[in-house]
Amino acid sequence: MRFPLALSAKIARHIIKHKVRRTPKFALVLQLEPLHTCNLTCTGCGRIREYSTHLKDMMSLEDCLGSASECDAPMVSICGGEPLIYPKIEELVDGLLTQGRIVYICTNGMFMRKKMRDYLSSLANSPDLEKTLAELVNQDLISEKEATGIRKAPRNSGQTVIRPSRWMYWNVHVDGLEYTHDLIVEREGVFAECVKAIQMAKVLGFQVATNTTVYKETEVQEIEQMFQYFSSMGVDGHTISPGYDYDAAKKDMAKRLGKKPEDFFLTRAMTREKFSKIEDWGRLFTIFGTPVYQEFLSGKRELTCTAWAIPTRNIRGWKAPCYLMTDGHYAGYQEMLEKVNWESYGVVEGVARDPRCENCMVHCGYDPSGALGTNYKRGDNWKNIKYNFGAKPKPYLAGAKVMAFNGASIGKGHLAQAKRAIQDTGTDSGGCQSGGGHERRELIEKIAEKRAK
Repeated sequence: MRFPLALSAKIARHIIKHKVRRTPKFALVLQLEPLHTCNLTCTGCGRIREYSTHLKDMMSLEDCLGSASECDAPMVSICGGEPLIYPKIEELVDGLLTQGRIVYICTNGMFMRKKMRDYLSSLANSPDLEKTLAELVNQDLISEKEATGIRKAPRNSGQTVIRPSRWMYWNVHVDGLEYTHDLIVEREGVFAECVKAIQMAKVLGFQVATNTTVYKETEVQEIEQMFQYFSSMGVDGHTISPGYDYDAAKKDMAKRLGKKPEDFFLTRAMTREKFSKIEDWGRLFTIFGTPVYQEFLSGKRELTCTAWAIPTRNIRGWKAPCYLMTDGHYAGYQEMLEKVNWESYGVVEGVARDPRCENCMVHCGYDPSGALGTNYKRGDNWKNIKYNFGAKPKPYLAGAKVMAFNGASIGKGHLAQAKRAIQDTGTDSGGCQSGGGHERRELIEKIAEKRAK
């Protein structure tokens, strides 16, 4: 099967239940943001700017679990910010799994290996621990020092850790191969860490997906190569969505980076061009999302927005109307459903009801439309059934030959010119002339920025 039977059956039962009850609006996925703190400043992400006065605030564990119960979505996507910074992330994941939710941890990957080392430390009595540690050390996924630390870690039988589960996925943010991804997250070395984290997760038996946003300058060939590369590693699936010029992201790009949003984000016409091969990718790789949504992305059909099916809950309440646009926050999920004028948003027959929706084709608004049949065409149900319950694409083993490390790893990262310029001035590796490592990095980035302009 393309997707695990238990997961597909759980979501199908949820939809059928509400269809039988004729529930007008109900949640399929909860986007849960327990915090907005992040260790990266990704280009195209407006969260840090939109919630800049709340970056130190966090939802309580009780509020997080209560929100999942309140909307009763079968799936919860824990996002943010970087969710692995949340102090109670282990308890949150455990609590959601106990509720019977499917859990996606949407992470930039930088803290994944730390959380998996914590998991290994909890396996005191496992007869396979030494074998697993040896394999991880051999693949350079943990160091000998880290392996020793795992062996000597205090054994606390009551410790909560993130464990492999058929109901949980690591959902790792990857926006391309090394050069592109490191450029978008604005830090070199992030792609390499993501790859190691994914490799380690697969060794330990976790389910792993990738989460990709496509922007104007993203090359279609690179997207396909990225799928090939991660398929060869045994990644379990991929989420992909077009980069949309929502207000907070546009403001951040203009003010912080001095860039024009129209040079970075996709219009509807550009999205259809970039995603013209999405149905082919869906046959070759395990692409999450319905085939109906894939047809929409490729321009073969229109869909209306069903943002209410993927609600967002964060530190300020239930965010409306969607994950990307903010016209208010509500104290309760039902209150949000009843008070928001949903017919004021989205695009219908090519006309944007709200000008901010004009270029949006993002999965959080339109993917549930394909699952719920809000723009039903004859044969859609069969397409979805065939896609979800059909054979899973085989790993693309030739993808191992893709030149994924095409940036900092081979000296061609986006700071390469700046680093050479620093070397030309005589600054030594210790950064003596620039006053230390932190100052040296700032100088490198300033030179890189100046040369980019």
